[in-house]
Amino acid sequence: MAELDIGRHCQVEHCRQRALNTEAGSHMAVLRHRHQSDHECEKLEISKPRMAATQRLGKVVTDSETRETVSKGRKSTKHTETAAKVALMKLKMHADGDKSLPQTERIYFQVFLPKGSKEKSKPMFFCHRWSIGKVIDFAASLASLKNDNNKSTAKKLRLCHITSGEALPLDNILGTWMAKEDCPLYNGGNIILEYLNDEELFLKNVDSYLE
Repeated sequence: MAELDIGRHCQVEHCRQRALNTEAGSHMAVLRHRHQSDHECEKLEISKPRMAATQRLGKVVTDSETRETVSKGRKSTKHTETAAKVALMKLKMHADGDKSLPQTERIYFQVFLPKGSKEKSKPMFFCHRWSIGKVIDFAASLASLKNDNNKSTAKKLRLCHITSGEALPLDNILGTWMAKEDCPLYNGGNIILEYLNDEELFLKNVDSYLE
């Protein structure tokens, strides 16, 4: 006897078994045909799983790039620290500074001088207890640089970080910059002296001083 069609059978072609509601609820289908992709549902959104897969892939790539950037930053910092240790031995032989300072208080730098100076750079040492302002005044004296830091209208001679280009605040203590976890100064490392306007907080084209 032929099976009666009472409207509760699977609507997939050639399948007339009793059915359930489909995922979208717009068709009747047996269990094996109830998914949208099985019964060619007009509400099937193929892009969603593809989009989800793309998003997952994008997250993997982003996470990988983030880890790579952090890793490169750590390697760069380690390289800078190692280079400074090697340079320190040479700086101790040639650097100018206050000879009365105990060796334990001395911080050595290769100081890159303002653009247009007779010398490109000069090895110097300073006391770790000095303020940045005092370091600048002492360095200007050693390098015979014009220093109008006491004049409100003139460009100021500033000590700038070799990596970030940041003009170090005049009232900061040199030793605190040696102890920083993020972007510290290194004993035996490089630093820049340059004239900046009052509103300039960072030195541009830092790499050009090392060329």
